[in-house]
Parts: sequence; C-alpha cells; structure tokens
Amino acid sequence: MCAICGCNGAATASALEPGTGERHDFHEHVHADGTRHSHPPALHHDDGQGHLATHLDLESRILARNDELAARNAAWLARRRVFALNLMGAPGSGKTTLLERTIGAMDRGSIVVIEGDQATANDAERVGAAGAAVVQVNTGTGCHLDATMVARGLDELDPAPGCVAVIENVGNLVCPALFRLGEGARAVVLSAAEGDDKPLKYPHMFRAADIVLINKVDLLPYVDFDVERASANVRALNPDARVMRVSARTGEGLQAWIAWLLERAAALSPSASPHRAVHPAST
Repeated sequence: MCAICGCNGAATASALEPGTGERHDFHEHVHADGTRHSHPPALHHDDGQGHLATHLDLESRILARNDELAARNAAWLARRRVFALNLMGAPGSGKTTLLERTIGAMDRGSIVVIEGDQATANDAERVGAAGAAVVQVNTGTGCHLDATMVARGLDELDPAPGCVAVIENVGNLVCPALFRLGEGARAVVLSAAEGDDKPLKYPHMFRAADIVLINKVDLLPYVDFDVERASANVRALNPDARVMRVSARTGEGLQAWIAWLLERAAALSPSASPHRAVHPAST
C-alpha cells in the first residue's frame, strides 16, 4: 500500500496565475505523519516476526493522522463557505478535460483548483488557461494527495466565500480513495475506454464516490463498454452513488454534471454568495 512504500519522497507545489502561466514554488512537503521514511520489503509480509503487525500499525497511524488533518481542512472550508470536491480517476480518464469544460461553464473566479500529479505542471497550465486560479502539487513518488498537501494548497489559493474548490487527485484508482482531504464530496471519472468491470476490480474507489461520471461516451461506438453494466457494477457496490454519462469532448451531459456540482455546493454552503452560474453555450 502506498502509505507504507510509495510516499517517501518530498512533494513540491507551485501556484499559477490564470491565463498567465506564471508560477512560483511555495513549499516542500513531508508526509502526513511529519517524517520522511522508506520501508524494506519485509514490512509487506508476515514473516512470523511481527512485520505484518508493524505494517498495519503504521498504516493505521498514518491514516488516522491524515483524518485529523482532513477534519481541520473541512472546518476551514466550512468557515469560508467553500465547497471542496475530490476529483479522482485513472490516468487518462479525462479528469482534466472535464475540469476545463467545467471551468468554462461557470463564472470566472467561482472555482479554484488544486492539481495533483507526480511530476510536471502540464495540467495546472491547462486549468489556468481555462480561467481558474490553480496550484500544482507534485507528489514525487507519492501516488495520491494527502490532507497536508491540500491544506497548503488552500492557503495559497485563499478561495473566496462561495467558491468551489476542485482537488484533482493523482491519477490512480486505489490510494486516493483511502485518504480524506476535507472534501465535501467525491467524484470518480470512469472512461469508456477503461472497461465496464473497473468498479468491481477497484471497489474501494467506487464505494467512496458520491458521483461516478462515465466519461468519453462519444467513444461508445468504437469500444467494448456497456454503460448499463458499468452502472450496475457501481450500484452493486454503492447504491447511493449518482451515475452520469458525460463526454468532456463533445459536452454531452455536462449541464447535468455542473448542476449536480452547484446543488451540492449550495447544500453545504447555503449562505454563500450566489455568484456562480452555468452557461449553456459553454457546454
């Protein structure tokens, strides 16, 4: 699991001004328990000498510490009346394109973004060009964002009351589901190019979702993907999850997706300034 063997590198973060591409680095991160650490392969196996117990204990402590920090983030966001969405999915599922289209359909300044990737500022540059204030967090060897990284990103972005803060997590269908960030909701993007069995193969991710967006439905004539089967697989794991068909490329389903996003934001921050809007021409 990544909490033991995959997150021993320091993360870096950069802020980019929307539309300018200008960036500046503003912190170096140490993992949520406050240390940098590496772990020998023996920690992953029960060799009769307590290594499995050590692994599980360390995992529990890291996740518990992260949950504490996530609760602080949630309280900070509540005081600001900012709704945070944890956007997750596999690499190439279309998260960033979906985010670009979402930004374009909302009032300027109504959405800020924390971008998570192991390396490069490619996605942050795209999001900034779409018109959102954005911070890029590079996790190095880490395969997910944690609550500390998000806290520092939020401090840098300083979102205004009533904003939506989207946290685009590192592309991964496993580890991001384990780490709460203080978000108000979780969205999972599932591409039609990935296969309709993915919910069953990665159950924890889909159990954690408030909404599952089946993206790239414009490819359905060309791929072996059954939307009804994928939806049934999601609901077998998570009967409460909303499932939507979307195409970030063509705009299909985007109005319904953005309406859901704004409804959730309004429900969690009812006193927020009503400055957000959906522009149908953009979708």
